[in-house]
Amino acid sequence: MMAATEEYDVIVLGAGPVGENVADRTRAAGLSTVIVESELVGGECSYWACIPSKALLRPVIARADARRLPGLRQAVDGPLENAAVFGRRDEYVAHWKDDGQVSWLDSIGVDLVRGHARLAGPKRVVVTGADGQEHHLTARQAVAVCTGSDAALPGLPGLAEVRPWTSREATSASTVPGRLAVVGGGVVATEMATAWQALGSEVTVLVRGSGLLERMEPFVGELVAKSLTEAGAQVRTGTSVTGVQRDTPDGPVTLTLAGGERLEADEVLFATGRTPRTGDIGLETVGLEPGAWLRVDDSCRVSDVPGGWLYAVGDVNHRALMTHQGKYQARIAGAAIGARAQGVPLLETDPWGAHAATADTAAVPQVVFTDPEVAAVGLTAAQAEADGRRVRVVDYDLARVSGAGLYGEGYRGQARMVVDLDRGHLIGVTFVGPGVGELLHSATVAVAGEVPLERLWHAVPAFPTISEVWLRLLETYRG
Repeated sequence: MMAATEEYDVIVLGAGPVGENVADRTRAAGLSTVIVESELVGGECSYWACIPSKALLRPVIARADARRLPGLRQAVDGPLENAAVFGRRDEYVAHWKDDGQVSWLDSIGVDLVRGHARLAGPKRVVVTGADGQEHHLTARQAVAVCTGSDAALPGLPGLAEVRPWTSREATSASTVPGRLAVVGGGVVATEMATAWQALGSEVTVLVRGSGLLERMEPFVGELVAKSLTEAGAQVRTGTSVTGVQRDTPDGPVTLTLAGGERLEADEVLFATGRTPRTGDIGLETVGLEPGAWLRVDDSCRVSDVPGGWLYAVGDVNHRALMTHQGKYQARIAGAAIGARAQGVPLLETDPWGAHAATADTAAVPQVVFTDPEVAAVGLTAAQAEADGRRVRVVDYDLARVSGAGLYGEGYRGQARMVVDLDRGHLIGVTFVGPGVGELLHSATVAVAGEVPLERLWHAVPAFPTISEVWLRLLETYRG
C-alpha cells in the first residue's frame, strides 16, 4: 500500500539557521511550511561551528586582553580551567539537544519531519525516518534546499583509519591533545589553532600557501601568524601533507610532508575547505548533478530547473559560506517565495531590492575570532583592482588611535579602507586588532549603504574609542 502524501505550500530541507529563517519568512507570508531535518534542529552552526567555536574562544581572547593590562595581568597568569571552558561550551550548545529549537518551530506554526530527505521529482520529497518508514511530501509552491556543507577532506590513502578531526571534532572535543597538527590556513584553521593552543596543546599549523587567511588583506595573515607564533604555536607555510598514518587506535598520527619530512601529532585537524551537502538528496530526479554546488539567481532560485519552484539557500549555493549571509539569503528567498505565491508580477530584483541578495557580492562582513581579531567587509584592494575598479587604498596604524591604548600595552593593529574613486564611496574595509569585531557593522553600513565619503566625514566617532580610527582614515584620505 502506498504511503499517503502530505501537501504543503513550502518544503524546506534542512533545519539549520538558514532553513529556519526560510520557514519563518514563508510562514509570515501565510504559506503552510514543513521543515525536514536528519540531525539536530538548529544545524551545524548551533552545535558544531559558530556557537561552540566562539564559546571556546571567548575565554582565550578575554585572557589575552587581560594580560595586556597592568594590574590585571598578574591575576590571569595561570592556565585556563579547561573543564570550565568545556562546560560553558556545552551549555551554549544545549548539551547537543534541540528541544528549544523544536519549541520555536512549534511557536511559529512550522511542522517538523525528522529523517533523510530526497527529492523525488518536481515539488516532491520523500523522507526516510530512522525506523526506515517513508514520509511523502508535495509542495504547492516551492522546495528550498538548505542542507549546508560538510568539511572537505583530501584524498589521502588511509585517512579514514586515522580518524582525523574536522571542524566538528575541533569544536566538540573535551580532551586536550598534547600535540595538534592543523592542516589549513583559513578561518577554521586559525581560530581552532588559537583555541587549542591556549587550552594547552602544542599546535603546529601546516599551510600549503604562503600565509594565513590569504583571501583577506595581506597584513591580516601576517599579524595573526605573528601572534600565534608568540603564543607558542608553529606556523609553517609552503607545506603540503602527502600522507597520514596511525599505527594503533590510541597511538599518535604520523604526517608525511612534501619532501619526505615526518611530523608526529596526537590529533590532526583538517581545515581544508567545504563541500556541499547535496550528494544524496535526489538532485538527479530534477536534472541536476548530485554533490554539486547549486547555481542560483539573486533571489536564490535554482537557475537550471524548469518551473522556478526549487530554491537553494545558504552554503549549498556557494555564494557566501557564512551563517549570517545564509540567514540574509533566507530572508530574501522567503520574501521571494511569498511574493511569487501571491502572484506579484515583478519582483524587486534590482541591486539592493527586496528580492535580491546583493550583499553576497558587494558587502559580505566577516569576523575571525583570533587574537588579534579580524573584521572585514567588501572587497580587498587586490580584488577591487582585479575587478577593474579605480581605487585608492588608505591604511592607518590602529595602535595610534587613542582608544586602542585603553586595551592595554603593546596593542597591535591595522585598518584599511578601499575607496572607489569614480563613485566616491567605500567598497572594502578591513580591521585587525583587539576589539575590532564591534567596528564591523559601521563598516558594513558604509559599504552596503554606499555612503559618500563627504557624508561619512560628518559621522563623528566618540572619544576615546577605537572607532576613532574612522576619523583618522578619513583625515588620511583628505590629506
